[in-house]
Amino acid sequence: MTTSRRRFIQQSAAATLGIGIRLPKTTVSEPTLSTLVDEKANIDWVKLRGLFPLDQSWRYLNNGTMGPSPYAVIDAVHKGMMEGDQFGNYSGWDLTPQKIATFVGANQYEIALTHNTTEGINIYTWGLPLKKGDEVIVTTHEHVGNAFPWLNRQKLHGIKLVPFNPEPSANATLKQIESLITSRTKVIAIPHVLCSQGQVMPIKEISKMAKTKGLFVVVDGAHGPGMLELNMHELGCDAYASCCHKWMLGPKGTGFLYVKESAQDIIQPYFVGGGSDSALWNLASNPIQMGPYAKGAHKYYGGTQNLGLYKGVDASIEFFSAIGMKTVSDRVKTLGTYALQGLLSLSNKVEVLTPTEAESYAGMIGFKSTRMNPETLYAQAMSKKIRIRLVPENGINCLRVSTHIYNQSSDIDALLNFIDSI
Repeated sequence: MTTSRRRFIQQSAAATLGIGIRLPKTTVSEPTLSTLVDEKANIDWVKLRGLFPLDQSWRYLNNGTMGPSPYAVIDAVHKGMMEGDQFGNYSGWDLTPQKIATFVGANQYEIALTHNTTEGINIYTWGLPLKKGDEVIVTTHEHVGNAFPWLNRQKLHGIKLVPFNPEPSANATLKQIESLITSRTKVIAIPHVLCSQGQVMPIKEISKMAKTKGLFVVVDGAHGPGMLELNMHELGCDAYASCCHKWMLGPKGTGFLYVKESAQDIIQPYFVGGGSDSALWNLASNPIQMGPYAKGAHKYYGGTQNLGLYKGVDASIEFFSAIGMKTVSDRVKTLGTYALQGLLSLSNKVEVLTPTEAESYAGMIGFKSTRMNPETLYAQAMSKKIRIRLVPENGINCLRVSTHIYNQSSDIDALLNFIDSI
């Protein structure tokens, strides 16, 4: 083999393995979050988009599916991975539950780390003590992540799902749920925010009502953290499953499950491992010893976690804390209101599905075109580089726009002008 040929093979192998190849730099020197806040704590929302690696040629209006992470989060993930791989550190992710707890108004022993909302939903779906014939109230607007675990338990254990279509007001929805309760009802399992058209459900009031009837309330909270100001203890639900990759703008593949302290002796863990235990198990003892579960919600997760990803979660919480969650939620509501009012103004071309009651919407708005099927409208919007979401779940067949703090009214205007041109 010639020297040149050998060198080519060596270089090709190095390229394949990534040896000697420098990754593109993810950080930006300007702007930084601190430079975007004036002396009155006002945020320059236009410049804030520069903190994200979003393609400037796209109108990104689909945060409800995936929230793009700011550079600070991306860099924290890389730094966390390097910390583990350079020094062989094992652990570090154990600090994240406390930070999540502070962010959502819980205590650290009520937070379990998960990889997504669906994982948390499965933990409480299978852990609740239900038997054949027990009823679980759900909505007709469920995401597959909340629908399929309950459908699977219905198939395997014979529980009964009782679906309802939410009313356009919080009070009417509350009364509707109460009217569905029978002697067999055991659980109310609903989203905090409907994935279809963005309706915010009155979880606090539902939990208060359910408590008087001895029912469990478990929540698909995929769209809560990072959109709404949250306090789990005030919401009053027994469990709340969420993710960090949507409105929290965190790394993909991260999430958490809140389990109220009083519900932890009732919701049974089934998938356990290192960390779920109290270090008292012993297979060599006579008799064999298991010992108790770990303290608090740690019993619901175990095994090695990704340090880099949870460092990214820490960074996303720090990002929101630097802005202020009230400021964030106010900005999301402002953009949501702008989108809602804009779509309502096109009443000859669209049907708005989201309630207009102030407490019943936030950052996601659902609508249907009266002139074009949703698949075609979605495809045409994508061709214009306007990213929204097609919602086929449960035969709803609508479109959804969801905005976050990196958006401007001009992004929404682009969508409205496109729809008006049809």
